[in-house]
Order: sequence, then structure tokens, then C-alpha cells
Amino acid sequence: MSEMHVIGVRIEQPQNQPVLLLRESEGERYLPIWIGQTEATAIALEQQGVEPARPLTHDLIKDLVDAFGRSLVEVRIVDLQEGTFYADLVFDGETTVSARPSDSVAIALRMSVPIFAEESVLAEAGLVMPDEREDEVEKFKEFLESVSPDDFKATDG
Repeated sequence: MSEMHVIGVRIEQPQNQPVLLLRESEGERYLPIWIGQTEATAIALEQQGVEPARPLTHDLIKDLVDAFGRSLVEVRIVDLQEGTFYADLVFDGETTVSARPSDSVAIALRMSVPIFAEESVLAEAGLVMPDEREDEVEKFKEFLESVSPDDFKATDG
């Protein structure tokens, strides 16, 4: 299993679909995961340090875990079946709850816990970006610094 860092979320064109991009901490592979607009917004807001006036769903989950005296230990991206990723929230006492990776990452960011990906998932869906594409990663990072939550609002039509 490899520890992953959240690079960020971007909108894939022309489908206007958000993509969560994770990168191995000790490796060269990236893991792109297509996610929903709501989860993309939740991740982007947390990365930007925006605190909503009232808790969003992922904030509420964090508050519930804390209120029940439990702690989230880590998030694991454990499987990929027919294009769908699966993740587990791993709590103290080895309690595991299955969840979508997008929700899991949004919660992990709020609770400051590590994110891991199974080797089988990285072998199937991981991408190695050659050194000459480092400028694209830098452009992606610049994009993340300029993105706002409004960029993730759904449009009619």
C-alpha cells in the first residue's frame, strides 16, 4: 500500500467533470479519480481553508466521529471494479466503513489523516508522468491556487 497526497481537483474538459488527483508520497505515480461536483467543492473548500458558516456534510461527519469519542486512523483506496473506485474509512479499534473515495478524501483532509492506495489499484489506474511533463503538474498546481468554489457549480443545460 502506498501513501498518497492530494494534489487537488480540476475540471476535465470538455465533459466538465471534476477529477481528484492523488500522488504517491514515495513514488512517481498519480491516481486520477473522477468525482462528483459536490465532493469536488468540499475538497476544494477544505484545501483553500474556507470555513462555511454551517457544517457541510463532511464537516458534520468529522464532528460526529469526534462527538462519539472515536478517531479516524486512515483512509484506504482499496479496489477498482469496472471503472468504480472503492475506499475504506479505518477507525480506531480496526472498525472499517466502506465509502466512496471522494467522500473519504474530503473527510481525511478535515481530520488530517493519511490516505493510502492498494498496490493493485495503483497498478491498474496509476499514471507515471515523465519528467518532461512536470511543467503540466506545475500548471495544475497553479490552477488549483486560482480555482474558486464557484467553478464547481453545476450549470443548467
